[in-house]
Amino acid sequence: MAVGARALESVVVNRAFWKGRRVFLTGHTGFKGGWLALWLHSLGARVVGYALAPDARPNLFEAARVAERVERSIIADVRDLDAVRRAIAEAAPDVVIHMAAQPLVRDSYTDPVGTYATNVMGTVHVLEAARSAPSVRVIAVVTSDKCYENREWLWGYREDEPMGGYDPYSSSKGCTELVAAAYRRSFFAQAKPAVALVTGRAGNVIGGGDWSKDRIVPDAVRAFGAGQPLTIRSPNAIRPWQHVLEPLCGYLTLIEHAWNDAVRYAGGWNFGPGDDDVWPVSRLVDALGEKWPGRGKWVTDTGAHPHEAGILRLDCAKARTLLQWKPRLALGTALDWIVEWHVAQAQGADMLRLTQDQIRRYEQGVSQ
Repeated sequence: MAVGARALESVVVNRAFWKGRRVFLTGHTGFKGGWLALWLHSLGARVVGYALAPDARPNLFEAARVAERVERSIIADVRDLDAVRRAIAEAAPDVVIHMAAQPLVRDSYTDPVGTYATNVMGTVHVLEAARSAPSVRVIAVVTSDKCYENREWLWGYREDEPMGGYDPYSSSKGCTELVAAAYRRSFFAQAKPAVALVTGRAGNVIGGGDWSKDRIVPDAVRAFGAGQPLTIRSPNAIRPWQHVLEPLCGYLTLIEHAWNDAVRYAGGWNFGPGDDDVWPVSRLVDALGEKWPGRGKWVTDTGAHPHEAGILRLDCAKARTLLQWKPRLALGTALDWIVEWHVAQAQGADMLRLTQDQIRRYEQGVSQ
């Protein structure tokens, strides 16, 4: 077992629940959405994906051949209400999982209008289309730990903390939560039977196949892979790091519970790491550099940059208590899996097979 790893426990995902389940997944061409599409397929779900084409090259969607594992891949924009309505009506899903978003803080400074249009109005469009689809029983909207009004607290934010956000991205995620709450109370709680509308707030998600710009792990992968030092803007910033499969497991578990009790499980839920995996950026990059072949190095960028939060933490007591969910993959092991994934990709390996293998290992409690 790698240094910093801990033994994984068996992860309880109800395969019987997902087998044959019709799922409409927005954002399936993205990093988190691609991992989720592959996991849902392995569980036997029938997935229709809806998203823009990938905006990075390379990307997980193409590298892991995600399109081969969904029943239909629709390349379209959540900002197009009519297109969203048609797609959901044709799919007739049991479950809607909304992950499509403009996901980057720095991009929100250069395109605030596009950020709000996608993250806020895109969510309105998905919810509006879903409430016209009688087949839908559960809707899961994925937001962010940045939805909270950040006060630079040393302790984690709980689900009932005020929504907010300094930058347009964070603000858009707080707005998304308010939109979901309004639709829940105004429409879905009144439906017969009630439709469960839940929101998931994850920490800083990392994993193989993420090549997004201005994210610390993808930037490190690019720099280390090129034999260059990584330039870091905020080495002392503290974040709740977690492997992508951790929150995805939380979303799946939450949906399973909400299907059976729409009233009890409706609302917002945090899915973040334990305190042991809330690290400064510098520590994360040091650990990743030590694991990278040839060892990666970093330097500090002393230039001027837009504001970003100094510290973020999530309190996940609600998910631990009511869902029996908890983080299972130590951050050291998560970094091992990232290095494994990207080294294999650079060597021309079958990345669909490796991604599926990491999902299997996570489910079965195998740390290596």
